[in-house]
Amino acid sequence: MAHDGAEMPTTAILSDLAELTAAALPQVEGILADATAAVRALVERDGKVSGAALETHQFAAHALSWLATYAEALRQLNAWAVRLAEADSLGEMERLILQIGFGEYLAQIAGGIPMSQGEIARLSDLGLSWAPDGAAATLIARGNTPAARDRLVQLMRENHGRATFGATGLDDELEMIRDQFRRYAEERVVPNAHDWHLKDELIPMEIISELAELGVFGLTIPEDFGGLGLSKASMVVVSEELSRGYIGVGSLGTRSEIAAELILCGGTTEQKAQWLPKLASGEILPTAVFTEPNTGSDLGSLRTRAVKVGDDWEVTGNKTWITHAARTHVMTLLARTDPATTDYRGLSMFLAEKTPGTDAEPFPTPGMTGGEIEVLGYRGMKEYELGFDGFRVKGENLLGGVPGQGFKQLMQTFESARIQTAARAIGVAQSALEVGMQYAEDRKQFGKSLIAFPRVSGKLAMMAVEIMIARQLTYHSAWQKDHDKRCDLEAGMAKLLGARVAWAAADNALQIHGGNGFALEYRISRILCDARILNIFEGAAEIQAQVIARRLLD
Repeated sequence: MAHDGAEMPTTAILSDLAELTAAALPQVEGILADATAAVRALVERDGKVSGAALETHQFAAHALSWLATYAEALRQLNAWAVRLAEADSLGEMERLILQIGFGEYLAQIAGGIPMSQGEIARLSDLGLSWAPDGAAATLIARGNTPAARDRLVQLMRENHGRATFGATGLDDELEMIRDQFRRYAEERVVPNAHDWHLKDELIPMEIISELAELGVFGLTIPEDFGGLGLSKASMVVVSEELSRGYIGVGSLGTRSEIAAELILCGGTTEQKAQWLPKLASGEILPTAVFTEPNTGSDLGSLRTRAVKVGDDWEVTGNKTWITHAARTHVMTLLARTDPATTDYRGLSMFLAEKTPGTDAEPFPTPGMTGGEIEVLGYRGMKEYELGFDGFRVKGENLLGGVPGQGFKQLMQTFESARIQTAARAIGVAQSALEVGMQYAEDRKQFGKSLIAFPRVSGKLAMMAVEIMIARQLTYHSAWQKDHDKRCDLEAGMAKLLGARVAWAAADNALQIHGGNGFALEYRISRILCDARILNIFEGAAEIQAQVIARRLLD
């Protein structure tokens, strides 16, 4: 394609980058405001959002969700750069990440945002158009250039082995936590994870005991209840680093996080005193028992029922996709206690005790049966279908002591669960980047390393940029949570974007491996399988986009 005669910049970084990114943000805000108004006009009936209209115009609504996610991502990327600049820590690598990130995401806002491989959210879907000018036009034209990507990868090669490519902006205490868990993952998880995956083995109890000693299961549980009382930000860093080693290990803490959050938010004083110290120490392992065969994300319609028998309850019904169900001690079990209801009302949450299973007898507790679901990835803890037939739950183990509060109690955990899932996605993406980069360094073709080819190095550059974008969006969500601010919107966005970033990183890293990436012996084959679940659990991408749209429009 012929060039118009203007000379390309000789330096990779724009001299007025900070001014350009700051000036571009109001342009994005304006587009988002127009898009929100356009979708609202499509779905409002008599001043309220119509569920039926929202479903009819689902593509437009989800396009709005992705646009809003990009807007928030750019806000947080810019805020990260400003904080680093104020601390005199905004180096060349960080400036390149900022520039490439803004250039690429602005270009996608103008031309189309990938919601999935075959679905592009375009402004024209919302009846809008945008001809970028000023700062946005400059960043689109000169932000994500081959020279910028090439220079970023040069710096990455010089810094290979660092915990992150680019300063995270977190404080020293959180970075010390990162170093501790990165070392642990390198020593105890990375050398073994692929073997666990290939053999489809449970993560050894020895690893679980070590995680308990490190405080993983009581990370955010208050000190009064035997936990460490640390921030959600610390939980994010720990989840990120353990998931970088293996998503199964990074997800072990999720079970305890969900159970503890349920009990802290909805439990009685006695329940907190009884359960939280044991969860924090790892003495008991919990599992979340919510999903049913025919409900999926529609938890309000679940049918498993709990009937009062004397002072206790008897549970009958079926559950599916229950992670780590066999060898755990307690289930956070959602069941219908009011048979007259057919929606989220009438659901109750139980702390249902069970006997941990063995390989020979995975489900020894009376009234309970189970079978394994074989899966592509995310192994380590295994997935199960469960059946309950007169399964007994003590009356004192009804969460909060009042029936009918189960769905509300569960909703209170969604912010933390989605932040933690976003953190796991970052860890998986970081793992893909590091494995892909190492292979690109080692593999020689046509007389030189693969990383010397622009299509290979460009993939690595974009992985690093998008990981930092997802990282900053996730850290912001955790900061909001730590400061008692509502963050369901930000947490949903972090999860939505993080899952896509992880899948793209894994897919591109496998592509760098070529045919070897398709071989089971190479780690990237596992990382790809592990990355795929992130767009499905804790709210599938489509459900997540629907929830974000509803919040934006309400």
